[in-house]
Formats: sequence, C-alpha cells, structure tokens
Amino acid sequence: MDELSGRGTRVGDPRVLVVGASIAGPALAHWLHRRGARVTVLERAPELRPGGQAVDARGVAKDVIDRMGLAASVRAACTDTAGAHTVDAAGQVLATFSAEDDGGDGYIADIEILRGDLSRVLYDDTRDSVEYRFGDRIAELTQDAEGVDVTFAAGDRRRFDLVIGADGLHSALRATVFGPHERFVRHLGHVLAFYSVPNDFGLDRWLLEHQDQASGRSALLRPIQDATRAMAMFSFPSPDFTVDYRDIPAQKALLRERMAGLGWLTPQLLAHLDDTPDFYLDQVAQVVMDRWSHGRVALLGDAAFSSSPLSGQGTGLALVGAYLLAGELAAAGWDPDAGFARYEQLMRSYVEANQEIGRLNARTRDVPHPDAEPLPDFTGDWFGELLVRAINGVELPEYA
Repeated sequence: MDELSGRGTRVGDPRVLVVGASIAGPALAHWLHRRGARVTVLERAPELRPGGQAVDARGVAKDVIDRMGLAASVRAACTDTAGAHTVDAAGQVLATFSAEDDGGDGYIADIEILRGDLSRVLYDDTRDSVEYRFGDRIAELTQDAEGVDVTFAAGDRRRFDLVIGADGLHSALRATVFGPHERFVRHLGHVLAFYSVPNDFGLDRWLLEHQDQASGRSALLRPIQDATRAMAMFSFPSPDFTVDYRDIPAQKALLRERMAGLGWLTPQLLAHLDDTPDFYLDQVAQVVMDRWSHGRVALLGDAAFSSSPLSGQGTGLALVGAYLLAGELAAAGWDPDAGFARYEQLMRSYVEANQEIGRLNARTRDVPHPDAEPLPDFTGDWFGELLVRAINGVELPEYA
C-alpha cells in the first residue's frame, strides 16, 4: 500500500498532484520533490505561456530563491530595469525611483522578471524530476480519508495522496472543491492590461509611467530583456467588470474604449493591440478565504490568496508559500490536517499585510470624489510597519 493512512502515518513516498504550471506550481514541485514526494504537475495550457507582466521578488522571497539554488538563473533572466520615471502627458519627468532604493526592495525591485521567464526557470529546474501533463485538466475529483481520486479530461483516472491547486485567480480547482468564484474573489475596482510591443520608443533600462489622476487611468512602458521589444501596460477604473477573462476581442474593445484620449504614448501603444502575441487583460482582484484547505486538497498562490498586481507581491507570496507548504507537510509526516494547518498559520499574517498593500494602492488610483474617504497618512509609522510585514513578514524554518 503506497499511500497515506487515514491517521496521517506516512507509508512510502506520497503522490502529489499540483494543478497549475505558472510560478506557484513549479516552485511547489521543486520543494515537494526535495522532501521526497512523487509529483505530477497538471497544466491546462498546451505549453508554458511566455511573456506576461513583470513580477518581483523582495525580502524573504529572495531568500527562498537562494535556498532553491536558483539565484543565478533567476537573475540572468531578469529585465535589468534600472528604475522608473513618472512622466506627464508631454513626457517630462515628474519623479524618479531607482532599483537600488530600499536595498532593492522598493518600487522597482532588483529582482524583476517577466512571469513567463520565471516560469521557464522553474520548469527547467524541475522537468527532469517531476511529471508534467500539459493540455489536460481535472474532469472529476473525489476524496476520502485516505486519498484523492482524479479523473482527467484525457480519460485516465489516477489516485493521489494530496492535490494542491496553484491555478491562479480563476482557479477551477477552487471552484470545484471550495465553491463558486464570487464567494472568494474581491474586485478592487480597477482593470489591468499588458502586452509586448516593438521597442520603437528608444526605451533603455528605465520604465516610464504616465498617470492621469483625474480619470484614474495610467499607461506604462517598461523594458524587458529583449531590447527590441518593450512591455505596455494600462490600468483604468471599472467598478463593475463583466467581460469574460477568456474573451480576447471583447477585452481589446474595452481597452480601446477606456483608454481613448489619455494622451502621452497611448495611441502608439494601442496601435499594436492586434499584432501582439501576448495580450492579457483582467480585473484587479484579491482572493479572500477563511481556509486554504479542505481534506486532502489545498490551495497555493493566487488561487488561495491573490493580493492583486497592485501589491507587487504576488510572486513573493507564491514562492514563500510553496516553501512553507512543502516543508510543513513533510515535517508533519505528510499528514494533511497538521501540515495544512501549520502552513496557514505561518502564512496568514504575511498574506493579510500584502493584501492590505494591494487595497491601499487601489484606493490611491480611484477617481477623486467629494464623498470619498480620505486617504491615510502614508508617512506614519503604521505604514512602515505594514511594509516590513509585507516584505519580510515570515521567518523561514530550517526544514530537515
């Protein structure tokens, strides 16, 4: 019998199914394999998805990357952004932020990498030791005291000791096991879009951002490792968001409509909407849950505790969560009740701090309104303490 008993006693090496092959999933696969598990990573897409927004690693997340032995590989794939300029509609610089600010943990982090590039680093690190199934999904899942039976859309059925959902904001596993999306997804009133464009703007290592506070909109152009291209990013307020995240034509029409008249480089950037290979648009949202586990199924990363892109810490939460989840499961002898409970206990304050950062950032982008609640004083000690919790709010155990 090669599975866990109902009492949580370890018998053999556990079989773990990880759903999602972006960042949280392969990071968890790395640590699960190192702790002795046999891991299968399931990804609905037919292959790794390239590009994506630039993501950051700050504070304790950088320590996790070091412990993975991937610091050199991650840094080699970074965007190498020197800093950021905020500009007015005429392109005149209003403020400057350097990647060296706050020890590399500031507005522009010294570890900044495209989501697709980080996913590739993590995949390359695990592909020889972990089974990957691309172009497939869970069709049916049932669990009992001793394991989880999974039927795949491809038709085969397998039994696992544990199943972990790392399949993002719109997690299908979360909806199957925990309930519908609307119970957990909290829209923050904004929409974010990004896609790559030819670098016809003379952009070097400095990010440029134009914000129009009167309308709550912004346009941003950032460097990526391929100097012949750049990444365009837009945000705009939207109290309601009804466009399906899979309906690309409707998303592009919405973006053109909402960004009309913004000025700066916006018309030139929008001109590339129909020829970009990696368009993405979705609501700025958080996932808020009382528990991240149910029986032998648990959630990780955005599926469990999305803090939204406005926190700047989604990747950090995924990497740190993967380290703690695998470590606590192994330390508990692969007993899901004990391992999942300890994982949640260690992560909860860290998650809540980053979600508060995301909500505060969203409020600063809201359209000014006479009846709006005034913004807090960000120069107070409370905000500095919140940042410390958000960046270094977890002490990483030294697992055996």
